[in-house]
Amino acid sequence: MILGVPWWVFMMIIFIFLSGYMAYRAFYAEKKLEQQYIEREGRIYMERIEEEKKHREDRKQLTS
Repeated sequence: MILGVPWWVFMMIIFIFLSGYMAYRAFYAEKKLEQQYIEREGRIYMERIEEEKKHREDRKQLTS
């Protein structure tokens, strides 16, 4: 016993902090992964818009 507190109480406190740290790491990793997904989907969307714009311009030139 350290300062009248059993050793297992210190272990529980350490595990609580460790659990909080791991939860923080998981949250940060998930947030980063989600941001990458959003950016990739945004690029795909912008490419589709550009292709459609080009397609419309080509159709417009053919009919003129």
